[in-house]
Amino acid sequence: MPARYIPNTTAEQREMLHAIGAHSIDDLLAKVPQKARLSRPLQLSPALAEGELLGAMRALAAQNADADGHVCFLGAGSYDHYVPVVINHLISRGEFFTAYTPYQPEASQGTLRSIYEYQTMIAELTGLDVANASIYDGASSLAEAVLMAHSVTGRTEIVLTGALNPLYRRVSATYCDGPGLRLRDCPAPEGVIDLEAAGKLVGGKTAALVVQTPNFYGCLEDIAAAARIAHEAGALLLVVADPVNLGVLEAPGRLGADIVVGEGQGLGVSMSFGGPNLGVFATKNDLVRRMPGRLVGVTVDRDGERGFVLTLQTREQHIRRGKATSNICTNVALCALMATIYLATLGKQGLVRVGELSMAKAHYAAERLAAVPGVSLRFGAPFFKEFVVKLPKSPERVVTRLLKERLLAGVPLKGFDRKLGDCLLVAVTERRTRAEIDRLAEALAKALA
Repeated sequence: MPARYIPNTTAEQREMLHAIGAHSIDDLLAKVPQKARLSRPLQLSPALAEGELLGAMRALAAQNADADGHVCFLGAGSYDHYVPVVINHLISRGEFFTAYTPYQPEASQGTLRSIYEYQTMIAELTGLDVANASIYDGASSLAEAVLMAHSVTGRTEIVLTGALNPLYRRVSATYCDGPGLRLRDCPAPEGVIDLEAAGKLVGGKTAALVVQTPNFYGCLEDIAAAARIAHEAGALLLVVADPVNLGVLEAPGRLGADIVVGEGQGLGVSMSFGGPNLGVFATKNDLVRRMPGRLVGVTVDRDGERGFVLTLQTREQHIRRGKATSNICTNVALCALMATIYLATLGKQGLVRVGELSMAKAHYAAERLAAVPGVSLRFGAPFFKEFVVKLPKSPERVVTRLLKERLLAGVPLKGFDRKLGDCLLVAVTERRTRAEIDRLAEALAKALA
């Protein structure tokens, strides 16, 4: 039977509406409040030819202030590290770019092996026994680690350093709302956790003490001291770390960390205007059955040949549903592959060199900026590749002014902590040159004059 006529619809739309018994498109929107609906037609430009469309898209893209056309001193969790050309060349191969969940090991040995190599590298960097196949990003990795600590200890409180990335804390708070876990903040008035205050906060109800190093302000924390405080109370120590820095810094696992998480974006993953990113997650062997996410193991087949498989799958949500350790059933395999290629390309000495250059250039930048009249370093604690400067004028206005000179000068901290409303967070990676740092200092001096 032909579909009845319905005003303002095409023949195809009328056929679909008729098939589902709807009188109009408005019937499909009945559950959407009227105030939430657009009362006018979409203001779309006329259709363009392919060449014209590409030109229009390029013009729109040119309006972005990207890290290729600007000198980037942004940080706060995403960093402008160099991405070797070989990474994009290799991940663009069809077998990597289109690979899907490797549930069938006989058909997925390449994917499984690349993940296994990634896990091995992350375990070595963090100084722990086992790493999973990655989680979505650094924030979700920490949130999953907090839930894991609760699962392991049965305790209901988490103590977090005040110098933790505020975005990570918000994600953890969201995760902890369901099971009713209490988050307690430990002050960091001088840019690092107050260990005396931490000792008073961590007690018999504490599942984990969370410390980030380098922390949100770029300062280095005393992980060994934090580990003693946590372990004396029977709690776990969770460390948030940037793995690209671990070529120089001591592995947190060797300093007493029970779980290490972090953002792996610096390991060959471009900034990409905020994602996708790579969540690093590693832990001790005796906690592996509580670890969220996917894990690849190595075994032998019936012919004695080495092979790779997904292992310990019973903990995952698609098997155990409500009894699962976590609802994370996947991983960011393509970004993990980027990290694997990055680490294999640079090697041990290359990763050390990246850390040394970033640290040296950051300290040079701090000296140059602190020499500008009215500017000073906000914290006196040792820092790595990121630091906070206090400005005599609004950081937001300064950043906007320097943007006109194609300088991404840093991240104003007012939106994260009003007490730091006059501060700017500056990150310096191995990509920055002496000339670029000098240019930033000179532009800042002019903006403040």
